[in-house]
Amino acid sequence: MTMFLASVTGVAEAELALTHGADIIDLKDPDKGALGALNPAVVRSVVAAVSGRRPTSAVTGDLPMKPAIVTEAVKAMAATGVDYVKVGLFPDAERQDCIRALAPLAATTKLVGVMFADGEPDNTLVSLMAESGFAGAMLDTARKGSGRLLDYADLAALGQFVHVCRASGLLTGLAGSLEAPDVPRLLLLAPDYLGFRGALCAARDRKSALDPAAFSLIRALIPPDPRGAADRRPEAQMVDYWVLAARGYSGNPAKDDTAKDRVFVHDFELPVRVGLYENEHKSPQRVRFNVDVEITRATYTAQDIRDVVSYDLITDAIRLIAAEGHIPLVEMLAERVANFVLSHARVERVTVKVEKLDVGSGRVGVEIRRQKPADTAKVYHLYPAAAAKGSAGPSE
Repeated sequence: MTMFLASVTGVAEAELALTHGADIIDLKDPDKGALGALNPAVVRSVVAAVSGRRPTSAVTGDLPMKPAIVTEAVKAMAATGVDYVKVGLFPDAERQDCIRALAPLAATTKLVGVMFADGEPDNTLVSLMAESGFAGAMLDTARKGSGRLLDYADLAALGQFVHVCRASGLLTGLAGSLEAPDVPRLLLLAPDYLGFRGALCAARDRKSALDPAAFSLIRALIPPDPRGAADRRPEAQMVDYWVLAARGYSGNPAKDDTAKDRVFVHDFELPVRVGLYENEHKSPQRVRFNVDVEITRATYTAQDIRDVVSYDLITDAIRLIAAEGHIPLVEMLAERVANFVLSHARVERVTVKVEKLDVGSGRVGVEIRRQKPADTAKVYHLYPAAAAKGSAGPSE
């Protein structure tokens, strides 16, 4: 499961974030850069206002990689009582020295090392963070307004980062000018949390005030995580029927036999290591994918990303499977894609066609059709006690 981290600037925004379901309250000053630090007094006041209702985190600032400077900044922020202190690890010859210098503080303070996808991230530093007692590692972007996280790192690279962190026993976070359509894609990687600021603000301007409607959209896209104390959210008893339908649920169990829609990806080519011959083990070959997905139709016209099964989920699944390494058979490759796509709640059937293109004058491959068992390929009714309280229309 994945938690929802929301960056706020003070008590008022922290209360709004709590009301709208943030799992982690993160403190930063967006006017001061990617990891602009708030005054410790402000952080202390927010920690007091949150009063343990959610975990809190705070950044130490865009600091030079000088061990003494970084250590003092961490000490000052830790003294506020915040649960996690986030430390920027910018590309520098002394970056490793800074990590090592924080080891004594890590014994009493939960530290999160933040690297930057647009600033020479280094997965080998993850093991050093773990050895130094860090609690987590995070990948963000340093140059706000110059691209999203996915503009600097593809799903396979991000998946490798998450894997390395998990193998080292560290909490893993992803952030970096993320937008609503990025959420379903990044949830495939199951990081411990996704971090947001700009996507929660009016006009997506990270320096503007938080926008409740934008906040609710992001919250709706991230399934509740028990670590975020979802049962204590004020809106936990409310039902957003748009969201339920987007996740494969309906407020009316009698409408299981709805019409179907089709989402497709055609002529998608990717280099893949696939095949039984020795030469096919040595280098990737061009492979073409055609995927047709039959999904449960929502009972209203799609309005935003919550209402659709995005084709990005299909292409991302293919990329992630291809990045796992050599696959002996095209049949196995097709099965993996089909199983991945069928794991989405609204997907009922999928047809996957996989073709090898580097075999001479023609194409060879396989086409498979798979579907969920009849008893699981349904639209289920959640929150039956709440169903009578609202209509099946949008809640925002």
